[in-house]
Amino acid sequence: MNTLTPEQMLQLQELEKLKKVVMRKILTKEAIERLGRIRLVKPELATQLELYLLQLYQSGQIKNTIDDAQLKQILDAITKKKKFKIKR
Repeated sequence: MNTLTPEQMLQLQELEKLKKVVMRKILTKEAIERLGRIRLVKPELATQLELYLLQLYQSGQIKNTIDDAQLKQILDAITKKKKFKIKR
């Protein structure tokens, strides 16, 4: 089993705090609420979405705050990449 040292736990907590600060900075209140609802249903998708948004923010591609409609579009693009059909 993978146990974390107290230093690693502290680092993870700091990263989570930083992530929340950035999310509050780049998302509107409605978009943050949607992200919270996604996290309840599909935590792995919410994490993937957050990482994607952080990458956009770090690369300077986010100029304005992202509203709920834009978040839906991003979410749609992320989930469409995973869909595939099996033809028989």
